[in-house]
Amino acid sequence: MEGQGTTRFQLIPSETYSENFKRMVVREFERGQLNKKSLGRKYGIQGHATILKWCRKYGKLYYAPESSIIGRPMKDPQKQRIKELEKELENERLKVIAFKKLIEIAEREDGISISKKDVARQLKILRKATREK
Repeated sequence: MEGQGTTRFQLIPSETYSENFKRMVVREFERGQLNKKSLGRKYGIQGHATILKWCRKYGKLYYAPESSIIGRPMKDPQKQRIKELEKELENERLKVIAFKKLIEIAEREDGISISKKDVARQLKILRKATREK
């Protein structure tokens, strides 16, 4: 009764690779010689995420966490850093705009002056006040 509805799966034992081998594969990937799929075929590496895990552990480039967008990192770390800093700068610009808007709304609703818009005028008032003392 071997052929009646029983399916057997052959389990392939997972291989363990040396650290030197993993580093070599990561170097090859980071040089852009082959993509992950091609490297997997070339060296018989099982699993679709194995090489990516090695890249995160041994790679010199930044590899985004699993939860973020998956893609190949930039080749030049300096360009990558510039891109990250530009993104941070844009975020800070948006924060400044938001804070200015909050101040504007607070000044309008409370009828008070929070920001010092006219420094020259305030200096005149300050000098006048110190002379009178």
